[in-house]
Amino acid sequence: FAGLLGTYLAQRASVVGSGGTWLPDSVTLPLTQPTIMFFGLVMSVVTVHWAQQASRNEDRQNLYLALGLTLVLGLAYVNMHFYLFAQTGLELGTQPQALLIFTIAGAHVVMAILAMVFLGLMGFRALGNQYLGRHNDGIVAAALVWDVMAAIYGVIWIVIYITK
Repeated sequence: FAGLLGTYLAQRASVVGSGGTWLPDSVTLPLTQPTIMFFGLVMSVVTVHWAQQASRNEDRQNLYLALGLTLVLGLAYVNMHFYLFAQTGLELGTQPQALLIFTIAGAHVVMAILAMVFLGLMGFRALGNQYLGRHNDGIVAAALVWDVMAAIYGVIWIVIYITK
């Protein structure tokens, strides 16, 4: 992601530095959806750490509730991202910045889906009485992956959607 964002920033600086505009007039990058997605991921970080604490305390009810809420927030993030793709007006064939934006955002959607799969697998492992109490390494690892995914989106949110 660092390489992709670096390429994006370099390309944007090159176009803006030469007096051009980075996004054509036909393209709109709304701020509402990306901001809602960002705060949804912030809330999901809280719920994933709630799940981590519940697994440490061997509290299955709160563990499943927290994992379920985290997955629902993750699904809402993915859904909102696809809606945002449809709203932008970016065309892959004619606009070089569209390729960068779709690559960065699409790679992050894939990362979010993989993080949800990882969380789901750790939830199923907890059903089998593993990863509870002192041996909650799987839930801790899934929470770390989720934290990294949310932090990367925070950078994407600032670089692509806020600064445009």
